[in-house]
Amino acid sequence: GKGFAQASRLLIHKRVHTGERPFTCSVCGKGFSQTGNLQTHQRAHTGEKPFTCPVCGKGFAQSSRLLIHKRVHTGERPFTCSVCGKGFTQSSTLLIHQRVHTGERPFTC
Repeated sequence: GKGFAQASRLLIHKRVHTGERPFTCSVCGKGFSQTGNLQTHQRAHTGEKPFTCPVCGKGFAQSSRLLIHKRVHTGERPFTCSVCGKGFTQSSTLLIHQRVHTGERPFTC
């Protein structure tokens, strides 16, 4: 199994397997396995956007979203299609693009 340097980290990880979500949003009732994830979620209700783009001033609720957004300004496209070489700012967008080559159409009417 996976190893952890801290017992508290193991406890948090075990919740992946047990499905335990002891931290609950007081607004919508959604449960979370970690307090930090609850705090991030609560920004959806408060509208708080503490992470600001230094280039254009756009605000984000999550630092990871700011990181992705910054690629708009830098032109960085770290995810490259191995078939055609096209670059993407997000891995999820690359995965969707790859269906062009595989012919996969996962959504049916």
